Amino acid sequence: MLKTGTRIALLLVTSFGCGMGLCQVKPEEVTFDSGKLQLHGFLWKPSGDGPFPGILWNHGSEKFPGSQPSLATFYTSHSYVFFIPHRRGQGRSPGTYIQNLVDQAPSSVRGRRLIELLDEQVTDVAAALTFLRSKTFVDSSRIALSGCSYGGIETLLAGEHDLGVKALIPFAPGAMSWERNPELSIRLSRAIELATAPVFLLQAENDYSLGPSYKDFRSKIYSAFGNSPQDGHWGFCSSATDLWGSDVLAFLDEVMKVRQ
Repeated sequence: MLKTGTRIALLLVTSFGCGMGLCQVKPEEVTFDSGKLQLHGFLWKPSGDGPFPGILWNHGSEKFPGSQPSLATFYTSHSYVFFIPHRRGQGRSPGTYIQNLVDQAPSSVRGRRLIELLDEQVTDVAAALTFLRSKTFVDSSRIALSGCSYGGIETLLAGEHDLGVKALIPFAPGAMSWERNPELSIRLSRAIELATAPVFLLQAENDYSLGPSYKDFRSKIYSAFGNSPQDGHWGFCSSATDLWGSDVLAFLDEVMKVRQ
């Protein structure tokens, strides 16, 4: 049995961490159709009936993206639904893992093959967005796309299409491949030019490359996070809400007209 002081401390952490409301301890695992595939994902919602604005989070290249509880806690504590769909071949969704497909291609065309596969997965992002809009507790007119690394790329590629989203918030899109895959950097530059919603791109200064941020659009480079490029890449995306959180919320408030 917990001592009284411990119970009070846990209650305070829970209250302040969840906006003085109730936390969703576990996400709802959901399925949705993308063409002939039935994909999986994790859906987190704030307490209350809504409708709430939504964040559709595009995961990176990791084979098992999970449910991203830290990011979910941040967004739900600010009254956003947080949805992380698993694209084909990753996490709990069927298909061949994207990195295996890239590695199967001849080395001379792997960069181009990666772009083709990421373009194909835009279908999964669009399907996930349709699913998210179907939820009665989601304000379908106030949804943003975001994501890290490959997920940042997916955010920009999906943003070329008129999907009706209010914002595109890519973290470190293509930073690990920027110098090695010039075709990808050209493709992403084109995606930014064709974006159908306002873009806010974020990176830490110790990311693998800052090339994605050196374009004529809204972006911000933050101080180094952690001690390595991987910390400044994935760690920054997933754990540095104290660095970028207020900026992202302000941007969302600006483009979505959210009333907190």
